[in-house]
Amino acid sequence: MPKTSLPWRRLAPVLLACFCAPACADDTLAQALSAAAPNADPAVIDLAVRAQDCAVREGEPAPQRLAVIDYSRPSTVPRLWVFDLNRQKLLFEELVAHGRNSGDNLARSFSNAPGSLESSLGLFRTLDTYSGRNGYSLRMDGLEPGVNDNALERALVIHGAPYVSAETARRQGRLGRSWGCPAVRPAVARRLIDTLKGGQMVFSYYPDTRWLRASPYLRCDGRPLAAAARPRSSGRSAAAR
Repeated sequence: MPKTSLPWRRLAPVLLACFCAPACADDTLAQALSAAAPNADPAVIDLAVRAQDCAVREGEPAPQRLAVIDYSRPSTVPRLWVFDLNRQKLLFEELVAHGRNSGDNLARSFSNAPGSLESSLGLFRTLDTYSGRNGYSLRMDGLEPGVNDNALERALVIHGAPYVSAETARRQGRLGRSWGCPAVRPAVARRLIDTLKGGQMVFSYYPDTRWLRASPYLRCDGRPLAAAARPRSSGRSAAAR
């Protein structure tokens, strides 16, 4: 009788591809985005891709664009990257301000509490735009309970601000600070906001021990965190406040 089953050596690659498909796809996208943004930390890009992919697997609509903010970097250097996920292309690399009570040049403290004037960590979904006190602005909905889910109540939005500029950074050794919003240069604000509006994702990172351990979006695939993304210093935990 002829054998109908495939030999193990031929079947193994097929099974491996099936079992690792989500993780392998994540790795491929993260590598492509890191190559497109060589100034960004690849471990942070990897976490951002894993977080947004996990959110999609749990029912969030798939975004077309992803913004990554690395608050472990000083405010005087670009630390906001916006990617086109379909084309795996870098669209923006920008300065971005943090909250007044998060720190001076370096952000060290994060909160979900209304009135804290601190930035929040984690994964956000973008909503609609409006024109308000800070001009053209983009609402964000925090997806992580206890970490950033008060974003709408706190009016944490992306907006332009005159205190975000290379000149300000040179003059005072840091950018100006917001009330918790990720504020960007006025010259780029409208284009960046229009790129991110309507259901895209924003991932705000800092090596905060409790958040990294507790975030449901960072352990969705069961893989350990990359060593470079593990806490390098401690700050007050966003998840605990």
